[in-house]
Amino acid sequence: MNFIPLMSPNITEDDVNAAVAVLRSRMLVQGENVEALEQSVAAYLGVRNVIAVSSGTATLHLALVALGIEAGDEVIVPAFSHVATANVVELVSATPIFVDVDENTFNIDVSKIESVITPRTRAIMPVHEFGLACDISEIVEIATRRDLFVIEDAACALGATENGKFVGTFGTVSSFSLHPRKAITSGEGGLLATDDDKLAARLRILRNHGIEMVDGKQAFVAAGFNYRMTDFQAALVLSQFGRFDENLSRKYEIADLYLSELSDLKGICLPFVPTDKRHAWQTFHVIVDEKYDRDDLIEKLKSNGIGTNYGAQCMPAVEYYKGKYGLDGGQVFPNAMRAFQHGLALPLYEKLSFDEARFVTHMLREVLN
Repeated sequence: MNFIPLMSPNITEDDVNAAVAVLRSRMLVQGENVEALEQSVAAYLGVRNVIAVSSGTATLHLALVALGIEAGDEVIVPAFSHVATANVVELVSATPIFVDVDENTFNIDVSKIESVITPRTRAIMPVHEFGLACDISEIVEIATRRDLFVIEDAACALGATENGKFVGTFGTVSSFSLHPRKAITSGEGGLLATDDDKLAARLRILRNHGIEMVDGKQAFVAAGFNYRMTDFQAALVLSQFGRFDENLSRKYEIADLYLSELSDLKGICLPFVPTDKRHAWQTFHVIVDEKYDRDDLIEKLKSNGIGTNYGAQCMPAVEYYKGKYGLDGGQVFPNAMRAFQHGLALPLYEKLSFDEARFVTHMLREVLN
């Protein structure tokens, strides 16, 4: 069997042709395809505004800037996520306040949030980790009561729901990534979603050098960024988005196969999905028993033709944040540290065949035994 990568984008000839058509038009910068993508995703989510930008990280950075988060402010984030979640807080000179995650879902532990709120807290930035909705309704309730913004990091979670409502539609503003490991991709890219029209207008100004049209002319009204998405990237994503629900359904089938095939395997803990959530399955993340060397398992699976990796970082334990804030990840954030040190992400994507998925489960049994 050929090597099975951790992720492989599902780019079809139609997708390629959509991008090539824009390239041939020579109208490459933000244009009608960006607008069409924004409108399509807004309609899908049921929100008033979607803003396309150059990366998932740019979405979070723009959200913080547009909301006025700055030096002296604190933003609550989960201890377990990709480091970009905390990095953007640093980029606006605010302070990330880490909270441990639930040991079953790997999402922020809501019961620990209020204990870290201070007069300097401005926002909560929960992550829907691996595509599973966090307890976002409870987080919004806390934020509303404490007069805080909620910035949903839904990078992995387009299509995920809590009680039938799409993630990314609960908070003040939300962020989706279009990185190649996501369900639809522009290579690099991101989407912001919000029902706040004034905030949306501010985000659009900031993504384009701070330009606002005043009396039909360009006015530079803010110190903005070049965070625009190109039109050929938007065309590429828009083409994929036409089969987004079909791709999600396929991922559910692969995830169900994994759950069935691995249900009796000792030495790993399978993903847990609460009954009020629909998982988007960006990642199938298992926890391996501490008696195994997770990094050794990754190498053994790779040598047997399967691409795997760890899922995310315990951010307070990475060199930069440990050095700056002097945090002991294992002591203060034990669940995040366990997920970081013993987490294993298995291949899961639309083009993965059932035979390939069964081969993955077979080889995982072999290396564990």
